[in-house]
Amino acid sequence: MNLDLNLLIALDALLEEGSVGGAARRLHLSEPAASRALGRIRAAVGDPILVRSGRQMVLTPRAQELRTEVHALVERARAVFTRPGPPEPATLQRVFTVLADDVAIALGPELLDRVRAEAPGVSLRFLGEDPAADGAARLRDGRVDLDIGVVEDALPEIVVEPLFTDRMVAVVRAGHPLAAGDLTPERFAAAAHVSASRRGRLTGPIDDVLAGLGLTRTVAMAVPTFGAALVVVARTDLVGLMPARLGRRAVEALGLRALEPPFGLPAKEIAMAWHQRYEADGAHRWLRARVRETIAALTAD
Repeated sequence: MNLDLNLLIALDALLEEGSVGGAARRLHLSEPAASRALGRIRAAVGDPILVRSGRQMVLTPRAQELRTEVHALVERARAVFTRPGPPEPATLQRVFTVLADDVAIALGPELLDRVRAEAPGVSLRFLGEDPAADGAARLRDGRVDLDIGVVEDALPEIVVEPLFTDRMVAVVRAGHPLAAGDLTPERFAAAAHVSASRRGRLTGPIDDVLAGLGLTRTVAMAVPTFGAALVVVARTDLVGLMPARLGRRAVEALGLRALEPPFGLPAKEIAMAWHQRYEADGAHRWLRARVRETIAALTAD
């Protein structure tokens, strides 16, 4: 059988987008052309790849199995035919997938502004953390280009670059009773709280600190992200926690108040991580530089 690399690229787009229309836009093709490519792929693979389910198209089990392998093959093929050296951003056409979760709230708009100013052909896909998926594994198999956040237990082939450290602050709505007078540990613990935990946990390191002071708090709600917690804080009397430097603009945009906790909390190191296969990739290096610039601007005191 003759190998058509264009079909492999089309298959990667179909598997990533999950629709003929999405794949057509990504490949800069008409929908009929993308549909014809899907027909040829179905014949070559012996599987329908995409099937209709109600008003949507869904991947078949075989397509799910092929997704990671096909993406890795396309990335390797792209590397073979990419000249070394810095890319020309104005002509760069690429979709970068970034695992960032809450960092996306602060980083996303500013990073996109910098990226699009230099490279209008570049798109950013931000993914949230998945309790059932290992971030390092997603970097390893090519599903994620860059991981930005608290990076723990990195695999040997993962490159980790620290960006900055952040501390946690309490966040309340404007006019909240805690915003008036001295914020003591007792007043803090007596208030009702919202917890930001992707696993839905109602306790965390702050509860260990309070326990050491002989205090406990009531967590009335758990939400998966800091961003969701901020929305809850803005509409209730619940108290939330947020990284001070990273969340400063989001707190200001929602008209909230950031309060220094009346006790010490451990700082968190925010880093970016990538698989070593991208260490010398010009486009990936360009993206990392834009991330550094954006983080420096966001966290400047």
